Amino acid sequence: MYYIGIDLGTSSAKLLLMEAGGEIKKIVSKEYPLFFPHPGWSEQKPEDWWKAVMEGLKELTEDFDKSLIGGISFGGQMHGLVTLDQEDHVIRPAILWNDGRTQKQTDYLNQVIGKDKLSQYTANIAFAGFTAPKLLWMKEEEPENFARIEKIMLPKDYIAYKLSGVHCTDYSDASGMLLLDVQHKCWSREMIEICHIREEMLPELFESYMSVGNIKREIAEELGFPETVRIVAGAGDNAAAAVGTGTVGDGKCNISLGTSGTIFISSRKFGVDAFNGLHSFDHADGYYHLMGCMLSAASCNKWWMDEIIGTGDYAGEQKQINALGENRVFFLPYLMGERSPHNNPNARGTFIGMTMDTTRADMTQAVLEGVAFAIRDSFEIAKSLGIHMERTKICGGGAKSPLWKKIIANVLGIKVDVIESEEGPGYGGAMLAAVACGEYASVEEAADKLVKVVDTIEPEAELVEKYNKRYKQFAKIYPTLKGVFDEII
Repeated sequence: MYYIGIDLGTSSAKLLLMEAGGEIKKIVSKEYPLFFPHPGWSEQKPEDWWKAVMEGLKELTEDFDKSLIGGISFGGQMHGLVTLDQEDHVIRPAILWNDGRTQKQTDYLNQVIGKDKLSQYTANIAFAGFTAPKLLWMKEEEPENFARIEKIMLPKDYIAYKLSGVHCTDYSDASGMLLLDVQHKCWSREMIEICHIREEMLPELFESYMSVGNIKREIAEELGFPETVRIVAGAGDNAAAAVGTGTVGDGKCNISLGTSGTIFISSRKFGVDAFNGLHSFDHADGYYHLMGCMLSAASCNKWWMDEIIGTGDYAGEQKQINALGENRVFFLPYLMGERSPHNNPNARGTFIGMTMDTTRADMTQAVLEGVAFAIRDSFEIAKSLGIHMERTKICGGGAKSPLWKKIIANVLGIKVDVIESEEGPGYGGAMLAAVACGEYASVEEAADKLVKVVDTIEPEAELVEKYNKRYKQFAKIYPTLKGVFDEII
């Protein structure tokens, strides 16, 4: 049998075809536009996602026996607000995870409703990118559109709905809405009231590895798929990536260097850190996880390479870097504001420490190191909770860089395991589809059998010591500049 995983990302939909034993048969990517109507805003059209997915499914399966397709599942960008009217038409462009327009609403939730109550209701506090503040913004700024809402969805769930006709979501993705009681896995009645919505507006909840229904007849006919194809709930991109890297069960860690950057720690037990520095979410394996998320990771390097120095030779630029741990230039990677642990949409990307002898390579190195240092911010919070990690998996576009992996290993001082497939969310989505179709008894069994470590980057004691010193310097920069960021916005 074949299983399809759809990674609905911020820049493109990546579709992956996996056979039952885990071999990736084909990958197709379809791009779509990203819109910035105002500074700090970020939107996409759900219709563009749907067009890309349908084109991608046709191309992905054109050379294979479509009768062997068992299921389709997802890993999707989290937090985005998709609203449908009573005819199931999209009301307005989706407001994305990296949109910073909701600071007023976020402040209201955290300061008026109160962080303690939010944590009690949802296990999390409000962040500008979360879905609930977006609903409040829409109510205040677009009341006519708000009044038309009949269904509230997340990005991947819109695709699942278009394929199956079912308004659905999964617990991992719903955890990032600030509408879910994460511990008890149900919608929070208190947050529903606070956001002035009705529970029936929210989609039906599923475990990530559960089938929500079969593919719609007309879609099956258009694609040439059997009507028995199961549409499986899937997961938020980070939870799906964790499945794809085998980060399931208890005490496993994964770092993702995608458009955003995350450190993801799986757990069988529900837990919340005292300061809500890390997100406490449900996991795609049926249990829980802690996660620190930075809004700009590999996208920082893409911005630096493409927009500033104007080259596509990423590897060539990195070859010029040969003095790790000794760079005097620092970079704050807050190009879209920041989430974990600062929760500040006003934070901005910053270079500091340049002198007349600073080189282009120093600046490039600072970008790579800045992302690693920002990940360490969340890593330190996890360590403060008594969580002991000696190694981590790694995935995402940035994980293709040997240099960046070496920097991560030594900045964090832990082993970095490289897996055979670095396809993260798409591979995790295909694995969830396989579990839903009975190919594997559980997500953990699928991970144990399919995820293979092919290389490990070991930290070097001398370099770890150098980076410990540099990190202490890095950690002082944001608190010093925080007031400046607030003034210049």
